[in-house]
Amino acid sequence: MFDVSLLSKAIEEGNRDKSVQLTTEALSAGASPLNIITHGLQAGMGTVGEKFSSGEYFLPDMLMAARAMNACLEVLKPLLAKTGIPTIGKVVIGTVEGDMHDIGKNVVATFLKGSGFEVFDLGLNVSDKKFVDEVREKKADILGLSALLTTTMPFMSRIIKTLDEAGLRSNVKVIVGGAPVTQDYASYIGASL
Repeated sequence: MFDVSLLSKAIEEGNRDKSVQLTTEALSAGASPLNIITHGLQAGMGTVGEKFSSGEYFLPDMLMAARAMNACLEVLKPLLAKTGIPTIGKVVIGTVEGDMHDIGKNVVATFLKGSGFEVFDLGLNVSDKKFVDEVREKKADILGLSALLTTTMPFMSRIIKTLDEAGLRSNVKVIVGGAPVTQDYASYIGASL
């Protein structure tokens, strides 16, 4: 029987190669993809999140762990598709128009994937039309909007308005984030979180 806590520790350490190796070993030993995700990847990232919150870990530590987790998810993705494990929901995520920063968005997307969401990452500098088209096409449950620059934050409001005009706003939770984004701002523009 494979000890998935070893994988959890490798994720916590941000060791990508070791994490992938341990994921492969866990599969060879008969561990299910769901068990690997829950007790290996999510547990490791949970510890990383706690250490980040307490100030013991910094952004580079979190990024290394997220990259390790993403590499493991790539190994598991074909197996998850075969097992028919249902996803929790669909998320469309991206950085708003005019903003070319994606570190935070990438970390959030990784956490969501590892938690069982199907994630459609639109990347950087995404227009309101592209967000709305993708929400409609993918039948997304959640829309994640990221902005690091205060000058691009107004695009979040515009996207929510465009969603509303398209008749999609009531069908999707809108989550906004980024260094300058506050809960007050999220509430002001009508975001869910």
